[in-house]
Amino acid sequence: MSECTHDCSTCGENCASRKPESLLEKPHELSEIKKVIGVVSGKGGVGKSSVTSMLAVLANRAGLSTAILDADITGPSIPRAFGIHEKALASEEGIYPVPTKTDIRTMSVNLLLENETDPVVWRGPVIAGCVKQFWTDVIWGRTDIMFIDMPPGTGDVPLTVFQSIPLDGIIIVTSPQELVSMIVEKAVNMAKLMNVPVLGLVENFSYFECPDCGKKHSPYGESKLEETAARFGIPHTARLPINNKIAAACDEGMIELFEGDWLDELITSLIV
Repeated sequence: MSECTHDCSTCGENCASRKPESLLEKPHELSEIKKVIGVVSGKGGVGKSSVTSMLAVLANRAGLSTAILDADITGPSIPRAFGIHEKALASEEGIYPVPTKTDIRTMSVNLLLENETDPVVWRGPVIAGCVKQFWTDVIWGRTDIMFIDMPPGTGDVPLTVFQSIPLDGIIIVTSPQELVSMIVEKAVNMAKLMNVPVLGLVENFSYFECPDCGKKHSPYGESKLEETAARFGIPHTARLPINNKIAAACDEGMIELFEGDWLDELITSLIV
């Protein structure tokens, strides 16, 4: 064995002092992003994109320069929630994100397709490469907080985000059904594997409030949110009701007008 030069890049030996090569990518040179929060779910259909949108709206209302990177390439929902139909522009310097009505900067594959309804029929590595380019090639400018709306599960794209983008933490979105506790555990274990802290757990469709008497009902059974958060050491939680106004706001591109204090405590923990 040759004498160690402490320069692993020129050495082919496997030794205890060798450190794994970082796969983190640098953002565009004209981007200055202070905090990056991933929003994940173990399964689809739990309202992850609507939670991402509302968190971004709340951060923007708090006076932070806010952005959303839509990493759900095959099921992009962010442009629709904000009513964005124009296309992203590009120059020799890079791609420019599209601002919402209240100046939340967004990037989604739907902002690049000729038609919004065109399917994205790409293989995993191509999709993952697209997400990486949203980080490296988009000119995000000065951004206080960026939310990344990830596709559900623990596949190629979530892995690419965890490995390529310096996440400050993730928020897990779930629903009350029993099966979800196992799915939450998968998301928690992936975050631990990638050494990314889980900052919050959001239970969507947690209850509905009777319009006549104001009493809260739990159609899927009593919430296990606090119990699940305690089990995995997740510091912050939030419960979202079954609320037709939220769904309507997303469908009509008016999510920036939503009203509700369900996520206030969580967003406060993220922006301090």
